[in-house]
Amino acid sequence: MAGRIKVGLVGIGNCFSGLIQGIEYYRENPDQEVTGIIHDNLAGYTIHDVDFVCGFDVGENKIGKTINEAIYEYPNMVNWIPKETMPKTDAKVYESPVLDGVGLWVENRINPIKSEKTEEQLAEEIKQVLKDTGAEIIVSYLPVGSDKVTQFWAQICLDTNTAFVNCIPSFIASDEDWAKKFAEKNIPLIGDDIKGQVGATIVHRTLAKLCNDRGTKIEKTYQINVGGNTDFLNMKEQERLVSKKISKTESVQSQLDTRLDDDQIYVGPSDFIPFLGNTKLMFMRIEGRQWANIPYNMEVRLEVDDKANSAGIVIDAVRLAKIALDRGVGGPIKPASAYLMKHPIEQMPDVKAKKECEDFVEGK
Repeated sequence: MAGRIKVGLVGIGNCFSGLIQGIEYYRENPDQEVTGIIHDNLAGYTIHDVDFVCGFDVGENKIGKTINEAIYEYPNMVNWIPKETMPKTDAKVYESPVLDGVGLWVENRINPIKSEKTEEQLAEEIKQVLKDTGAEIIVSYLPVGSDKVTQFWAQICLDTNTAFVNCIPSFIASDEDWAKKFAEKNIPLIGDDIKGQVGATIVHRTLAKLCNDRGTKIEKTYQINVGGNTDFLNMKEQERLVSKKISKTESVQSQLDTRLDDDQIYVGPSDFIPFLGNTKLMFMRIEGRQWANIPYNMEVRLEVDDKANSAGIVIDAVRLAKIALDRGVGGPIKPASAYLMKHPIEQMPDVKAKKECEDFVEGK
């Protein structure tokens, strides 16, 4: 037995709700093959070896509740497992500082707590919670644009020797200064910006690489995404999208031998359509030239459940962070970051990243 993995969650929204409900789904259906996951077993760890020991949020309706209750609170909309049948847990949701974590468009939905505590007071309380619960990995699913809060949590991890998995495009693992800090303290770090299982960016970069490897010249491309959850509502605030667009664009550009000019590539969230809920729609187009300078183009429409798309990746990131902890490996875990994240400190072709990731698991 490899043992248990004690995880703290930051941002108890739809993504974590889908992750937790998905694990329960497989627990309730033990005879069913675990689909939607890259690796069933990683160095002895399965999806059932993860314990969510504490959570942190700013929503007034989530703080103080147990995690199994909080994941169903508004504005969350994942309901794969009925609330009344979800196993109860003693793990609670605690207060996180707001800082820049709540955008203008979502404030009235999230209803952030009006706290009188200072950032320093909250930091000390959080450190005590991590100590009391034994959390060894923090996974952050904060809203896009939460740069200051992400840095707050990165520092918490440094102060408490806690591994950090950063699922959003606020750059920590791919930032040289932060990467150096985690390396110096030998603390595992995986990030940045989760790459969905069959999401918009992984499909786009795979097709871009295919066109590139087959000898065609890509001249221009776009990727447009729309959805109906608070993630997309939050991204209506353009100022919060700077790092998101960088992350998604660089993920595609990294697969090309010759970079496209900035005005020949557009990759990014585009709008919020309420009735779509957790459904995400992606529209992608590639234009280029083949033999004898003959033009070609392709268009793709992808429809996925945005939260199911990320859960199967996050569960691998958690287990890879635990493997790094077990082996005393710190700093950015490059193979895991390259394979699972859009904006790692070192980009790799996905085939190479997967191979290096599996070599890492095997201790090669």
